[in-house]
Amino acid sequence: MPGEGEAIAQYAEKNMRIPRRGEVGWQGEEIERLESLGYVMSGNRHKRMNAIRIRKENQVYTALEKKALALIQLEENKQKEATLLANFRQALEKRKEKEGEGENVDEV
Repeated sequence: MPGEGEAIAQYAEKNMRIPRRGEVGWQGEEIERLESLGYVMSGNRHKRMNAIRIRKENQVYTALEKKALALIQLEENKQKEATLLANFRQALEKRKEKEGEGENVDEV
């Protein structure tokens, strides 16, 4: 359904239990308490529903991991670029210093 992925992603980001069909509107703690009392929530009975829930959770976690990895790679690339630019600047400064010394010798 539209918006389902975003809703699941919000649960995953908050490290909360993703609700199954029939559990929407219940808090995770309430669901766990009911299950510990012996109640079987609607999503628990069906292997197919559990498989779908697990697949969707994995998709969300994979997307979150990809996003985090992309941010890490972006930061690493920025650091590499900054190091490379610093090395180029040092090389240019050394070259200017050498050229500056050479000009002074020629002028005298």
